[in-house]
Amino acid sequence: MNSQIQGTPQRLTGQDLIRLKKYLADNLLRALEVEGVDASQRVTFIQQNIGRIFDTTQLKLPEDLKKEIYKQVLNDLLGFGPIQSLLDDPDISEIMVNGPKKIFVEKKGQLTKSEVTFDDDDHVVRIIDRIIMPLGRRVDFDSPTVDARLPDGSRVNAVVRPVSIDGPSITIRKFRKDKLKVENLIEFGSISKQMADFLEACVKARFNIVISGGTGSGKTTLLNVVSGFIPEAERIITIEDAAELQLQQEHVMRMETKPANSEGLHAVTIRDLVKNSLRMRPDRIVVGEVRGGEALDMLQAMNTGHDGSLTTVHSNSPRDAISRLETLILMAGMDLPLKVVRQQISSAIDLIVQQTRLKDGKRKVTAITEVAGMEGDVVVLTDIFKFNQTGVTQDGQVLGELRPTGIRPNFTPRLEAAGFKLGAEVFMAPRSQESSSRR
Repeated sequence: MNSQIQGTPQRLTGQDLIRLKKYLADNLLRALEVEGVDASQRVTFIQQNIGRIFDTTQLKLPEDLKKEIYKQVLNDLLGFGPIQSLLDDPDISEIMVNGPKKIFVEKKGQLTKSEVTFDDDDHVVRIIDRIIMPLGRRVDFDSPTVDARLPDGSRVNAVVRPVSIDGPSITIRKFRKDKLKVENLIEFGSISKQMADFLEACVKARFNIVISGGTGSGKTTLLNVVSGFIPEAERIITIEDAAELQLQQEHVMRMETKPANSEGLHAVTIRDLVKNSLRMRPDRIVVGEVRGGEALDMLQAMNTGHDGSLTTVHSNSPRDAISRLETLILMAGMDLPLKVVRQQISSAIDLIVQQTRLKDGKRKVTAITEVAGMEGDVVVLTDIFKFNQTGVTQDGQVLGELRPTGIRPNFTPRLEAAGFKLGAEVFMAPRSQESSSRR
């Protein structure tokens, strides 16, 4: 080791420190293997032996630098490297690694560059491997993208070369340890009490609901909250690419996709799982996100007795959600006329809930829209609630109000038949509001 790291502590370079950390990590891993340390004793063994292995280098470093090196090595071996401190920060909701030296975080809705860095591309790849290996997933030249999750449920996407031009990338959507409830969303201003009461009635009345929104808008969070209205006695099947839903009921069967093996075989897709779920006696089917041909299977399930299903879709408005679903259904490979596709959508889906991340970073339900049938070849949408933006403050805060439009949904008789008679005050629009909500 002395031959690799030259000079006094004051002259140690960045590359010297990288080699020192690698030396410590390699020797600790070798010692673990030689000693046959049980997994439950791994942490204690590393903590007890890192100092002994460091002493073999005969380097004289300041105590604070030595402690920092120990911390980084421990994070590499027991955690997720440099980003472990970001994962431990409860105020950070998202971590974006754009190569080893460019790490950004979202904190309280705002993006900032972190001072944390990786050593090099290989260091990033090692952490990616640490994340995905327990899940039986892989990422390499032939399969350069991967979706995964951390042990706490945080969602992970990783991309490596040749797809990621500037070096390996990691994007982590952190898992909230405290489960949000509808009261929290009302407190945050993400949804109004009227809207929450309406959604609760629709879920309990077994309406089929699509939550629409852009990337990072909070669709999954809202899906978690809305699914909390499902009665405890019902059997729920959840289907996701990487399991992250936090349903609160006891009778939940969770399934997630499986990627193809190295020969490109034996993948299990969301579409496969949706089809299989129909044989599992579900009361509710909850699909984390539809993004392909499974949209057709989901709609057919909704149309054939599996009422009360929930899913999310990437789109920027309720009208865009309809167009997006049309595209996804056509991806199923069925040669269906567009009018038939639209009829499938209009008969299957009762409600679209639009979730939006505003310019100030806040996330709000900006529309609750009824799918009110067909007029000719067009799916009719009727806004029941809308967010009306009125301005922006000097510091960039978006001003506005969540309001009912004054229109009762056509499915009101179905709500009443299910035992939910919502008062006029739920749908009553302010007198000053003049809007045309039928599109």
